[in-house]
Order: sequence, then structure tokens, then C-alpha cells
Amino acid sequence: MNKRQLLQSFLAASALSFGLASADAQTLTPIKFQLDWRFEGPAALFLHPAAKGYFKAAGLDVTIDAGNGSGAYEMGFADLAALMEFHANNPDSPNKPVAVMMVYNNTPASVMALKKSGITKPGDLAGKKLGAPVFDAGRRAFPIFAKANNIGAVNWTAMDPTLRETMLMRGDIDAITGFTFTSLLNLEARGVKTADVVVLPYPDYGVKLYGNVIIASPKLIKENPAAIKKFLSAFAKGAKEVIANPVVAIESVKARDGIIDSKLETRRLQLAIDTVINSPDARAEGFGGVNAGRMSLMASQVSDAFNTKTRVSPDAVWTAALLPPAAELNILKK
Repeated sequence: MNKRQLLQSFLAASALSFGLASADAQTLTPIKFQLDWRFEGPAALFLHPAAKGYFKAAGLDVTIDAGNGSGAYEMGFADLAALMEFHANNPDSPNKPVAVMMVYNNTPASVMALKKSGITKPGDLAGKKLGAPVFDAGRRAFPIFAKANNIGAVNWTAMDPTLRETMLMRGDIDAITGFTFTSLLNLEARGVKTADVVVLPYPDYGVKLYGNVIIASPKLIKENPAAIKKFLSAFAKGAKEVIANPVVAIESVKARDGIIDSKLETRRLQLAIDTVINSPDARAEGFGGVNAGRMSLMASQVSDAFNTKTRVSPDAVWTAALLPPAAELNILKK
């Protein structure tokens, strides 16, 4: 999905009135939540707590939609770099969403190529033809990856997300950027052996960008911060179970999209957990929060790489004020 469309949908939400919870325990606060992509493995992080009734038990009526760029949403799941870019390029917009919880402590972005291409390291990409949708997080952040690894100029080809892996297989392009757990398993589903794919993860090559965050509209933050706190607590409770048992958690995704390959999506979810959710960086910093120094560096890198109208302000895009207590965030397995 187009990251700009996702963020624009939050601007539309500014026109909505939120059903604030009353003293009546039976009144549920409605929250429309938008995922960043389709109903795939990682969506279990949100669909599982919903299926288990954790949001409802917290007094929330949460509706979870796949990322399709339409409608108006109070909360959602988005790439932090895209959020930073949106803020810095729309300085006068009063309704920019704000990140309220870190979920992907590392960016899932990587460069992927087939071994037969001869690409084995970042430097081999110079002069090559790379492909990705124009809004792809890895493509947008590629200048940061290129700078960190002294990569010479590359040639870009744009395509619809559904064609990315197919074009790589056909040899139309030499390499692609994308979320590792998305493209690697998409290649496998098309008959490519994992052993025949070269993966160059951004975090492994000097690019310590944060990945996806839970975002909330400024209207909801102002008018009902308690609802956000309840959402994040219920989410953390569910996420702990997802991390502990992905096989069970994937059932919630199957319930929303019956045609998914449960085995494949369980592997996708496990890959996401291992690489960006329960990563060494995440365990060091603690689930849900951020390291201020790392956040400031990322803001500077995004400002430079995306050539934004104004410099990214970390304090404008992120708040830790609504996070659950530390005990509730202690969900990562050692």
C-alpha cells in the first residue's frame, strides 16, 4: 500500500468524532485501526488480541482493516521513516499522526538478489538495476543504505508490489528492496529456494533505522488518551502470546482471510519476530519504547535521504507518554 495514502487517511480522521467511553461500562469506545499491508502473518499481532477479546475487555470496539489507503482511521500501523517524511514535508498540517509505540525495533527492509546474479555484498549493487514500488520503505531509505556502504549509482525500476518478486525471478531486474519477511517468502511461494536468495538486511549493514510503529491521530491523543493507553495494554498482552506461540496466533489471520497458507504465514510471522520484534536491539532497548539517541540519528538520516522540506523533529513524531507500565511491556523472550 502507498504509505502516503495510509498517513492521509489519518488526516481524514481528524474530521471524525470519537465515541468517548462514558461511565456506563457497557459503552465501548470505537477505534478504527488500519494495518500497513494485507492480512499476512505479522497482522496476527493485532488480529490475535482482537480475536481473544482483549480490546473489548479494555472497553474498546476495535475495527481492524487491511492497508488499502481508503477511509479514515484513528490508529494504525506504519513505517516510522514514512511518518517522519510526512511530518517534515507537511509542516503546516495540524493533523499529523504521532507514533505511540515501537513494534518493529529494526527496519525489516533489505536488498534481495538471486545468487546467480553474482551479488553477494552491498558494493556489488553499483550500476545494477534495482526494482521496488516507489513507496517501498526499503527503496525510500536506500540512500541511507548506499551512503553507509559506499555504493555507487544504481538504476531503479518501479512496479506494482505484486510484480516485484516475479520481475526478479525473470531477470528483469538484478535486485529488489522490500521487507525481508514479505519478499523472501513471496519468492519461495513462486518456487525459488531460500538458499538461492542473497539477503542484505539494512540493520546488518550499518542502517539502524526503526521500523513500524503504532500511530494515533492527534485528535484521539487530545480527546481520549485513555483509549490509546487501553489499546496499547491490550495489544501488548496479545503480542506476548503471539511471540510465544505463532502457530496458534496465525489462526486469527486465517479467520480474516481464509485463503492464506497458514504454514507459510506462520513462517512469515516467525521471521518477523526473530528479525525485527524480538531482535537483540529490541531486547536491549525494551519492547515498545525507543532510544533517544538512535531516534535523533534516524530523524537526521531521513531528513537528508528524503530531502524533506523541513528537518524531522523526533519530539513531533513520537511520544512515550501513552505506553503501558514497564511490567506490561516485558514480553520478549530471552
